[in-house]
Amino acid sequence: MASSEDPAPTRRRRNAAKTSLEDAADAKKSRGAAADGPGKPPPSRGKAAPVAAESPTDEQPKRSRTPKAATPEAAEARAAPEAAAADAPPAEGGAAPRHALDGLPGASLLPEKMAENIGRIEELSMRLMQALAQRRSPAAGVQGPGADFYVTAAQAWARNWVEDPVKVIQAQTRYWGETLRHYAEVQGEFARGRLSAPPDEGPADPRFKNPLWSSNPWFAFLKRQYKINADALARSVADLEVDDPVAKRRIAWFSRQIIDMMSPTNFLATNPDALEKAIETEGESLVRGLENLVADVESGQGELMVSLVDKSAFTVGENIATTPGEVVLQDRMFELIQYAPTTDKVHALPLILFPPWINKFYILDMKPQNSLIKYLVDKGLTLFVVSWKNPDASMNDTGMEDYVAAQIRAMDEVLARTGQDKLNVVGYCIGGTALSMGLGVLKARGDERVNSATFFTTLTDFSELGEFTTFLQDDFLSGIDEEVARTGVLGAQLMARTFSFLRANDLIWGPAIRSYMLGETPPAFDLLYWNADATNLPGRMAVEYLRGICVTNAFATDEGLEVLGERVRLSDIDLPMCSIACEGDHIAPWLDCWRGFSKTGAEDRTFILSQSGHIAGIINPPNRIKYGHYTSEAGFDATAKDWREGAAFHEGSWWPTWTEWLTPRSGQMVTAREPEGGIAPAPGSYVHESAT
Repeated sequence: MASSEDPAPTRRRRNAAKTSLEDAADAKKSRGAAADGPGKPPPSRGKAAPVAAESPTDEQPKRSRTPKAATPEAAEARAAPEAAAADAPPAEGGAAPRHALDGLPGASLLPEKMAENIGRIEELSMRLMQALAQRRSPAAGVQGPGADFYVTAAQAWARNWVEDPVKVIQAQTRYWGETLRHYAEVQGEFARGRLSAPPDEGPADPRFKNPLWSSNPWFAFLKRQYKINADALARSVADLEVDDPVAKRRIAWFSRQIIDMMSPTNFLATNPDALEKAIETEGESLVRGLENLVADVESGQGELMVSLVDKSAFTVGENIATTPGEVVLQDRMFELIQYAPTTDKVHALPLILFPPWINKFYILDMKPQNSLIKYLVDKGLTLFVVSWKNPDASMNDTGMEDYVAAQIRAMDEVLARTGQDKLNVVGYCIGGTALSMGLGVLKARGDERVNSATFFTTLTDFSELGEFTTFLQDDFLSGIDEEVARTGVLGAQLMARTFSFLRANDLIWGPAIRSYMLGETPPAFDLLYWNADATNLPGRMAVEYLRGICVTNAFATDEGLEVLGERVRLSDIDLPMCSIACEGDHIAPWLDCWRGFSKTGAEDRTFILSQSGHIAGIINPPNRIKYGHYTSEAGFDATAKDWREGAAFHEGSWWPTWTEWLTPRSGQMVTAREPEGGIAPAPGSYVHESAT
């Protein structure tokens, strides 16, 4: 039904589709029952799938799916089965079937291209089943919450019925009333001969941006009823009487997952974008979507992970991670890269950067225009960066202490190579968490080698677990214990899936729609390429971090944590420090970063709050004014809210603000140092190792 406000486009599409179907039917009848078949389906392309956690910028090109040019050989190959079909004797009882759909009701009305595309689905379906058969099931405990979770939810629901049945009945009655009123309003519009949809007064939802969700009565009805259902479920969960706040939070989180999963946009029959695309392409978009689905399951060895990026667009060391340098040290855990200077003079004190080992270091060295590594080298710093090894089962017994020791070992090498007594250090994410513990170890040993420390999106106080509360409970942790005991590592796929569910609409359902229903190809986006180039975690390290650091939170308390034979506490760290957190970070929320940073013992402390998220907020070069940042003189004696209320906003990147802080702590200018005794050119070999 077309909108009464703008009926023409919808009517034209409907008439065009009808005409196409009628013409196809007439043409088929004129050819007769023994007409030639449509030819052999072309081979599946098996392309990977789409889209992004952070939206691509104008600098990031998008790849388009371009059909391969036809060749005489290809035409001859396609013609061969057609000729064979024409010469073949008719099947008993009638003419030879043209394709698998012949004889089905309505098959004769399908346009030829659509019929051909539907026929291609059979081959892809077989490939899909074969790929799914390869799946290696992880431990049951990491697949979902344990039985206690469901018992708690059921008991809370029963308790509501027993203690306050009127409240439950009122909630149910309100839901019935909203649903019936919605239905009556729509029926009233039809009874009055109006084809317009009732107005939607709710907040805008990007999932429903197609105009048909507002103008078409059918889709408008679906959208509004979905919102009524979602609100009713959310209110019911909020009204549950659950004594344990963690359990109540988990029930709410899993309920949101169900609400998001059941959105009508996630189903072909109720997604106008997908239906329009399928009609316009005569089914080609759905075939491409199935190709994308098969390719994703095959690449995941039976596990479905929606591809977010065109992996063929980038090659590490060729068009990303290209800043010149040399690997100057390699051991079982890391390669140490020294970058070549671009200035005649450099600051005397070297800088070493410890990235997280959950991901690969080249997030800091993507394209030259957004490379933090290149930016720091151009600022006259002798820069060293650690590239961690991608663990396999042989590193099962590697623990958190091994990573702390590796950081100290890398510092030893940097000081020896530069002939300095002091250096500056940077830790990113979990690399910063380990660095904090390492600074505590050095403090306990009376080692004053570190002149200043900087932390990017680093958590050190885990008293609030935020979105990870759902997962850092005993049922999931026991599942992880079982998984790492079986495989030796916490696999990259499992971690990626967990992080994706923290933003399911952006990282699961939205990309799945674009890939599998619309048949789109993913963007050529460097940050997403890096995100897909995942790493494993050593089994022992994963368990120690989750149970020994996150859950107990001993490092942030007076109790302290035993590391490399020393009892270390967050409050012991008293050297000059700077912390950069990101306002939209869902992995290391800025409030949690601020809280841990405020518990350190340093007098010289600077906190910078960048706009955007965990990655885009850090990789925010000054050559593009996109995200700004905040600084404040409020100090750390009050609360994070007080700090934020007293903060000043600055346009553009935080990089210059930080380097202004770092420069006076980097020593006098000396002759630039070239890497000597290199083992291999940057970015080294460990960065090319893939998670399996």
